Amino acid sequence: MSVLMLELDRLAKHFGRQVAVADVSLSVEKGEFVALMGPSGCGKTTLLRMVAGLDQPTAGEIRLWGRRINEDEPWRRDAPLVWQNYALFPFLNVRKNIEFGLKQRGVPAAARRKKAAEWMERFGIGALGERSTTQLSGGQRQRVALARALVTEPEMLLLDEPLSALDPHLKVRMQSELVRLHRELGITFICVTHSQSEAFAMASRVAILNDGRVQQVDRRSANRFVAEFVGCNNIIAGTVSKIDSTGLVLASALGEIRTAATGAAPARGTPVSLIVPADRIELLAAPQSGGNEIAARVATLEFVGSIVTVFLETVDGGELRTQRSLQDIERMALALGQPVVARWSPADGYLLEI
Repeated sequence: MSVLMLELDRLAKHFGRQVAVADVSLSVEKGEFVALMGPSGCGKTTLLRMVAGLDQPTAGEIRLWGRRINEDEPWRRDAPLVWQNYALFPFLNVRKNIEFGLKQRGVPAAARRKKAAEWMERFGIGALGERSTTQLSGGQRQRVALARALVTEPEMLLLDEPLSALDPHLKVRMQSELVRLHRELGITFICVTHSQSEAFAMASRVAILNDGRVQQVDRRSANRFVAEFVGCNNIIAGTVSKIDSTGLVLASALGEIRTAATGAAPARGTPVSLIVPADRIELLAAPQSGGNEIAARVATLEFVGSIVTVFLETVDGGELRTQRSLQDIERMALALGQPVVARWSPADGYLLEI
């Protein structure tokens, strides 16, 4: 059974005339892994700092287990924050960094050392106890920061861009480690990131912010900003020209495009934006019957591991993007300038009203 743990109720934060967070409401259940995602300057780190008690809200309430905690000092919230740069103490060795929170709570030295040793072993850094934090790799420093935060066994962990300082190959490994840690400990994680791959790979829910406001807490785009920011979406402007029992027909610069009916259909003549995720678009050598088919040519290829984003130039000079596996690209022997047909099912697009 879900249990409500943290409530942000119409939270706002102003720095002079600048509005960093505006009227944010969000609920987090016990044991959830929630990611706060958005572009730089959208307010996600300020929101996390208010939950941690490092910034005071200008308006609104923060409630933990139903109790207002706006004025509570950071150390009374039982919600340690793992910083983007880890903020380890350079004048303390690894073991003493990890013991620090326990020492502040008055835990005796022998008990501190035992507890720190347990967490160092858990994170695979047991042999580094006496080493200076300045002598650690990025992955080792992250493990020390996590051990320091978790040694006090908090009920909630806050993470500010925890993977941003790591090399790409190490990021993937640490993503799985954070997910495993969350699952094993069963505590609540709230993580700030600007990376879509990190957010959707790790979190059970993703809150997308822009201009200090939550735009949505979902994967399906609620507005144009989210459609442009999240994933690799194609946004096609058109006007509803026909409505029938199977869906809508849009008049667009690419020609007539059909999309399945979802919910209340807009009236004929209504301008709309059709969202087509890039991974739903196939590439064909020649037209086939059925579906939406657009003639195009290959403009450029972008390789990220085994996934290739193919940028297509359409006959009207517009752009479509599709994401295919490297195996698909090699099988088609795809080359720059090659004519292709971009095809997707009407069920794979959805509308945003303009």
